[in-house]
Amino acid sequence: MGQLSERSTGAAWEHLRRLPVWLPPALLTLAVTVTGLGSAQLWRDELATWSAATRSPGDLARLAGTIDAATGPYYLLMHLWTRVFGDSTIALRVPAVLAMTVAAGLLAVLGARLVDRRGGLFAGLLFAVLPGTSRYGQEARPYALATMLAVLATVLLVTALRRPSWARWAGYAAAVAALGLIHLIALTVLAAHALVVLIAWWRGPAQAGIATPAQPDAGRDRRVWRWLVAVVPVALLAGPLLVKARTQQSRQLNWVHLARLDDLTALPGGVTQSSVVGGLLVGVAALGAARLGRRALLPVGAVLLPVLLLFAAGTVVPLWVPRYLVFVVPSACLLAGAALAAVAAPAALVVVVLAGLLGLPDQAALRRTHEWPRSAPVDYAGAARVIADGQRPGDTVVYSPRHSWLFLDLGIEYHLGDPPRDVLVTEDEVRRGDLWAAECPEPAQCLAGTTRVWLVVSGRHAEPLAAVPGAKGDALRRDFTVTQVWQRPGLTVALLTSRPDR
Repeated sequence: MGQLSERSTGAAWEHLRRLPVWLPPALLTLAVTVTGLGSAQLWRDELATWSAATRSPGDLARLAGTIDAATGPYYLLMHLWTRVFGDSTIALRVPAVLAMTVAAGLLAVLGARLVDRRGGLFAGLLFAVLPGTSRYGQEARPYALATMLAVLATVLLVTALRRPSWARWAGYAAAVAALGLIHLIALTVLAAHALVVLIAWWRGPAQAGIATPAQPDAGRDRRVWRWLVAVVPVALLAGPLLVKARTQQSRQLNWVHLARLDDLTALPGGVTQSSVVGGLLVGVAALGAARLGRRALLPVGAVLLPVLLLFAAGTVVPLWVPRYLVFVVPSACLLAGAALAAVAAPAALVVVVLAGLLGLPDQAALRRTHEWPRSAPVDYAGAARVIADGQRPGDTVVYSPRHSWLFLDLGIEYHLGDPPRDVLVTEDEVRRGDLWAAECPEPAQCLAGTTRVWLVVSGRHAEPLAAVPGAKGDALRRDFTVTQVWQRPGLTVALLTSRPDR
């Protein structure tokens, strides 16, 4: 019986070893990211995606000319997606799920080429269980796609350096161009690519940590020139986008502060969505970098150079946002996978499981809300249900604040479908080519003749009318009285009725 059991175990292990190295990480990532995919309602950034994706291409072009040009190509992609699959919460997030799944598989392939099969497998499995993989794999924003394209471009770079050909360099060029269109900041990974290409050209691929089959030295001389040609499409496509985005920076990133040194220490927790898991990843990755020696050049560069470049820029221009650097996480996992490959498989799996267990509280929290901090959710759906339950024909709605990154109007419109008339709007966000509508400069005039108003205010307020500033608040307080108040997480809804003496 003992011999039979050993033979069965050995056969199972051999069967697992025959599986493609990318399959287990991809399947695990898919399973983890699909779990609870629709549990957290769309948060403010995803509402912006929904607003943009449901516009026509012409309206999207106007939006890109006003604000968010850097995200314009992603919005266009999501427009095409929603035309086919709809705009439900799950439908909007599925592209991110698929992108993270592919990223995990590609990471395993990259690890197998730079380290070995076990290193690639453990790198992919570790990536799959990170809370950050779930967080950005369950978000209708471009970060998962940027992560996938960054890994794909790096895989294709290694392929082109190992066996140079114009076809392989063309594939690399296409991946990098797509990366620039999806996420401009992710192009900082090109600094690591350039460093590896330069060393491979100067000293040979082996000195750059790229194992290659024997080939004539003449092939090396052309690598740097082929790489330069390959990045030309990036300059042609992403260059104008970068110039336009730079003119919109004051509006797009007016909530971002200049980078400080302590932002660097908080980065691992930011990109992995868990301080303890981020610390574990950094520690194991450092061990892997020490083990790899010169083979660590590419993954170390792909982590450190984007971080340092964005931090340096962020000390001068407000650009430092941890989620903008999510695309460096696979490279950190690759280094960690190299460390895990040096120990017995059971011990390596224990580390992967430990990372998963340590991240469970954050995994659960991010499936409740995508807001940050997690303790401050915004219940757009709950506020919309309040209005839906009490809405009557002729009702109107007013939002305060209007021009806020909370997107109160978008949140209510998304969940309500057919909301009351937005009585103060003079030009909606689509016609303006913006993310915010324009409001009536004389609120009292626009409110004339209105008998019932649903007031939606950010935050929790016992007296919601007192929380509305300016002329809008003056008009509401003068002509309306509060009939009933509902408080939902992050929001207050009040039903206002006109005063009898109005």
